[in-house]
Amino acid sequence: MIRIGTSCLLVLLTLAKPTFAQTDTLKLSLPQAESYFFKNNLDLLASQFQIEQAKADIITAKLFDNPQLEYENLFYNRETKKFFQTSFAYGQYAGAVSQLFKLAGKRNKNIKQAQAGVKLAEMEYFDLVRSLKFELRNTFYKTYFSAQSLKVYTEQISSTENLLNAYNVQFKMGNVALKEVIRIKSLLISLKAEHQALLNDLEDNYKDLRLLCGLQPRANLLLLLPTENNHLALNQITYTALLDSAKNHRSDLKLANARLEYSEVNLKLQKAMAVPDVEISLSYDLKGNYPEKYTGLGIKIPIPLFNRNQGEIKKAKIGIDAAELAIKKQVLLLENEVFNAYRTAIRNEKLLVDIDTGFNADFNKLITGLIKNLKERNINLLEFLDLYESYKENTLRLNNLQFENRSSREELNYVTGTNLFR
Repeated sequence: MIRIGTSCLLVLLTLAKPTFAQTDTLKLSLPQAESYFFKNNLDLLASQFQIEQAKADIITAKLFDNPQLEYENLFYNRETKKFFQTSFAYGQYAGAVSQLFKLAGKRNKNIKQAQAGVKLAEMEYFDLVRSLKFELRNTFYKTYFSAQSLKVYTEQISSTENLLNAYNVQFKMGNVALKEVIRIKSLLISLKAEHQALLNDLEDNYKDLRLLCGLQPRANLLLLLPTENNHLALNQITYTALLDSAKNHRSDLKLANARLEYSEVNLKLQKAMAVPDVEISLSYDLKGNYPEKYTGLGIKIPIPLFNRNQGEIKKAKIGIDAAELAIKKQVLLLENEVFNAYRTAIRNEKLLVDIDTGFNADFNKLITGLIKNLKERNINLLEFLDLYESYKENTLRLNNLQFENRSSREELNYVTGTNLFR
């Protein structure tokens, strides 16, 4: 049995607690993160500008063509040797005003195409919101549970360092063997390496979270998990209900339908473009025509002999076929995503439910009992370390399971385009 002094045992059994309190720390709950996200996310703001640009196309489509004004004047009269004469006796000038009239409802069809373009931009915005919101919530949960796991490492590193100090003292006194000190050193190195790797990943998660929320890089975040979560059981929801919800709410499917609508409007417009437009003009000529002071009404219309917009019409028809195929692909993708996310969420929830809710509390009691047994020298320190390592692994695994459960529910929100789980 290893003998260690009482004072060393007191040092050994002091488990240091990590301190995360920092100045200018921003306490961030998930609803607050979403509020920052909608206000500050640069991708969303840029997408909103695209919607406004698309709305400006409607203004352009509603505008009529400007009338054209033509004027021609005698430059130089060789007889009078004067420039720009306009009198009837010595001058000459002619003028005309013309207006283009679009036929076959081109203006209205252009307006409808611009309106379809606005709908496209809006659906692209909503799909971007859906994707980034899933990324935000998933990153929030991942960051929170990683921070909880980091606390476990911090506590164990602190207690192991205290243990190593105590063993170094006992080794110098000849009470423990060198191999015991080396084993504790190896354990400490392993813990610090795992701690560093987790810390690096955690910093990356914080960076992603700041970017999504539009926060400055020096903002120290302290994430607050909601005390109550939506405990809607998955066995209360059917796959068919989730699939129907996805077909009704998925913005990417609505986007695919909007593209089909845009292609159909474009085909009508391209067919209308094959119809020639009419230009009507009113002209006046002082002396260049017969009779003098000539006033004329003119009409100009292209003859659709060669160019009847055949190429653009064919492209528009192909665009409709491609849009219909894209919808079929999107529906198939949607069905598979919902099915896969549903099965994954059920497995994760079942695994978490199967774990005894009091298991972690019982493990904490076990650690307290181990400390008591260590004081009474019923177990040695290495046995204590092995069990404490099991405690660490259990806590990390439980944190990961909780994250996977919440993440799978967020994925169900994502694939159905709803907020079933908050």
